[in-house]
Amino acid sequence: MEGSMRAMVLREVGQPLRETRLPIPRPGPEELLLRVRACAVCRTDLHVVDGELPKPKLPLVPGHEIVATVEAAGERATAIPVGTRVGVPWLGWSCGHCRFCLAGQENLCEQARFTGYQLDGGYAEFTVAHQRFCFPLPPEYTDVHAAPLMCAGLIGFRSLRMAGMERRLLGLYGFGAAAHLLIQVARHQGRRVFAFTRPGDVEGQRFAREMGAEWAGDSDTVPPERLDAAILFAPVGALVPAALRAVDKAGVVVCGGIHMSDIPAFPYALLWEERVVRSVANLTRADALDFLALAPKVPVRTLVQTFPLSAANDALTALRRGQVHGAAVLEVAALG
Repeated sequence: MEGSMRAMVLREVGQPLRETRLPIPRPGPEELLLRVRACAVCRTDLHVVDGELPKPKLPLVPGHEIVATVEAAGERATAIPVGTRVGVPWLGWSCGHCRFCLAGQENLCEQARFTGYQLDGGYAEFTVAHQRFCFPLPPEYTDVHAAPLMCAGLIGFRSLRMAGMERRLLGLYGFGAAAHLLIQVARHQGRRVFAFTRPGDVEGQRFAREMGAEWAGDSDTVPPERLDAAILFAPVGALVPAALRAVDKAGVVVCGGIHMSDIPAFPYALLWEERVVRSVANLTRADALDFLALAPKVPVRTLVQTFPLSAANDALTALRRGQVHGAAVLEVAALG
């Protein structure tokens, strides 16, 4: 397809995105040309824009929670028909033959490429993506309500798996886009959920209780009961020892973010009694397929605050200030 498109472009880290006209990209042999309908705004986008993740591709079109329709396909991209609505996540490509890919851990691929970081993403009217990392979406969700499923939903789902299916009393630190989706899955599975927000965030705690949290309080307080597991979505290293204090013997603390501030020193006693601290890195295609099949059965309901594509900087600012309850989503009006 010839022509140009609108895109929000990062030219220098630490600087606002610039609205720019770019040529519509051409798909490679195994890629799909996608007409973007919506793209959710993720905290990882903030880490990229603010320079907390090193060496992004520049100039860069951010965005990795993409909902789009297939407009055209490369010569070997025959798996998904033109016109199909698909979602595109953070993991945009894996090699398929390194030791991690062969072990079923493509999320740790040594040559992995990531959407909206090393590959141009969805803050644009069109993008391209490898056909292996495009997923048909449940018809129950509109474009803007499907977008948060592609990262907030997926990373929350993988974090829950890492916490362990046997963990019944779950703590969620940071109640934003991922937590408001994950709590619905956890409650559907019969788990009890305690929510932790930044100290004094009464509105955030009210929102958590509305979404099904049994208890909600400040992140620097000890919950009324010992937790079986805690999942940290807030990128604050000081929450790791706080969560260790909150979990019971053999408890698991899962760090769900791709970036976190430094974890302060803490006494070994907090880790003793077989407590575990672990991270979650990216996602696999199996995670995506499993979660997208589960979401409409729960059903997972996404709460969104929408912005036009041209207001991407406003959406990032609102997210940075903690002013988004649920998920921020860019509504993208494609050409034609």
